[in-house]
Amino acid sequence: MITLRPWAFLAPVLLLAASFTADAQRLEATEPSVKAAFLYKFAAYIEWPPASFAASDAPFVIGVVDSEKVAVELEKIVASRRFGTHPVAVRRLKEDEPARGVHLLFVGQRAGEHLSSIVRAAQPQGSLVVTEGEHGLESGSAINFVVANDHVGFEVSTEAAERSGHRISSRMLAVARRVVKKGT
Repeated sequence: MITLRPWAFLAPVLLLAASFTADAQRLEATEPSVKAAFLYKFAAYIEWPPASFAASDAPFVIGVVDSEKVAVELEKIVASRRFGTHPVAVRRLKEDEPARGVHLLFVGQRAGEHLSSIVRAAQPQGSLVVTEGEHGLESGSAINFVVANDHVGFEVSTEAAERSGHRISSRMLAVARRVVKKGT
């Protein structure tokens, strides 16, 4: 039996993230491409409720609100890829559009004051919400991207994940910059 070190699951993404830098002369990967790679990889380390898919070949849908650059990069990454038996699809949504059928919902920073309402609307529909910015977890998202020292990382709220019916793998929690657990 092969065992994985806690960081091994994100090794390819971490390598990509490590190459991200704001210095234009050394830019190897853009911030949107790193975030898109993380979004694609997150799916494998989240326990999805049994009712998440109507059929074994139903698509795994990643929704994107207010981040065209991440949506474009994500489409490049998921082209012809599968999540188990499910083809992966990217769907752009407007701020007021319901996230019905969206498994993983990324809400960009431009959502601003609408962030909390977007998160509240998505959770009962079973969407796991990923945000970016200083107060993402406080707004109710399960995963929030943070950029520090020109590197993209993420923080996790296990309570928010549970509210939308998901459980995040301990391997993913081990590489998060910060984990907010239930009751903290």
